[in-house]
Amino acid sequence: MSRKVEAVSGGRIEIFDEVEEIYERRITPYGNGAKVDSLKKYIGKRAFVIILKN
Repeated sequence: MSRKVEAVSGGRIEIFDEVEEIYERRITPYGNGAKVDSLKKYIGKRAFVIILKN
């Protein structure tokens, strides 16, 4: 099953799938990039990770 993933900038997000867990992490440097699968320009910002049920 494939899901459509879109970036949301300055707006609201709606989740239509069944959510298992949502947690917040701070993006930190890792080599030439950042953890939490993010661009380096977001280092130090907050990120929310949403785990969906299959």
